[in-house]
Amino acid sequence: MKRFIVIYSLMPFAIVAGLFYGLNSSPEIDLCLHEVNQDLNYNLVEMEDDMNQLDVKTTSACFASPDLGKSFVGFKEAIAFKESTGDYFSVNTLGYLGKYQFGKETLKLIGVYNTNDFLKNPQLQEKAFIANTMRNKWVLRRDINRFVGKRIDGVLVTESGILAAAHLAGPGSVKKYLRSYGALGFTDAYGTSIRKYMKRFSGYDTSFIKPDKKAKVSRL
Repeated sequence: MKRFIVIYSLMPFAIVAGLFYGLNSSPEIDLCLHEVNQDLNYNLVEMEDDMNQLDVKTTSACFASPDLGKSFVGFKEAIAFKESTGDYFSVNTLGYLGKYQFGKETLKLIGVYNTNDFLKNPQLQEKAFIANTMRNKWVLRRDINRFVGKRIDGVLVTESGILAAAHLAGPGSVKKYLRSYGALGFTDAYGTSIRKYMKRFSGYDTSFIKPDKKAKVSRL
């Protein structure tokens, strides 16, 4: 009787020992059955080619500049990008200076005489653009009233187009172009025409600019 009692009293310990052994023992793993497939060849050159074939619109959207629309800031920045890609320190092969590519004679008209200082001073260049545009708007004020809304050489005439063309060619050349209905054109040394500027910079809001015959940088 005592023997049966001892056996039954040891059974729980035997069960626990068996479970512990079963949980902590694992079958031997045959590494040969899990050999890495050598055919998986990750060719980095091919991956790079695939990346280069991504949709340009998708990738460029990650680096898109803020949309300035048809605001005055959009107007001046669009001209700056065309003239110098927005580089304040740019000097082209003809000696035109800065972000907006001013000629020395034009700068004198708006009160800038030291071109070295001008090239080093972004704030001065921004003021120069405003002053020059104000002066051009005064010179062309009658032509703006007369021709805006009409079509010349297939291009709808707008105030911003006229002012952009004046920045390119000077207000006198734009006046001749408009009054001759495109017969007396102008093309700069790089092949850019008044017509092209009038079309490219059409429809911007330039109401911010007030015509001023005596516009000077020092007064802004």
